[in-house]
Amino acid sequence: MGKRYKEGDIAFLATVGVLGWLVPGGGYFLLNEQRRALIIFVTICVTFFVGLYAGSIGVVDPVGARLWYLAQVMTTPAVFVLGEYAKFGAYAVYGKPADVGQIYTSVAGLLNLLAIVNSVYVAHLRQTQKGEM
Repeated sequence: MGKRYKEGDIAFLATVGVLGWLVPGGGYFLLNEQRRALIIFVTICVTFFVGLYAGSIGVVDPVGARLWYLAQVMTTPAVFVLGEYAKFGAYAVYGKPADVGQIYTSVAGLLNLLAIVNSVYVAHLRQTQKGEM
């Protein structure tokens, strides 16, 4: 049978995941892996901002590009704010810059999702190893 979790264990795993979503690399920071947290933070932020630079905040489109938007939101909840600004169409962008911007910002979100899952998994492994001792 699998290991039963206490409420504190589940709350800690959830905290690692949520912090990793709020700030890219935040889950690793909570796990006392500052170097990894910094690498994740810089990589995801640079990727996201390159996408915004290529296509403006018009690439964050909660109305017309819902699947892209879901991937972008995984970067950080701050994308919701950008989506609200872009929703009114004042930042229209078309052609290749729009495609490149959407791809970069979405990849940043998916990379952060991968980092979130990995940080929660690392936290789970640490709790499992601690429980065996």
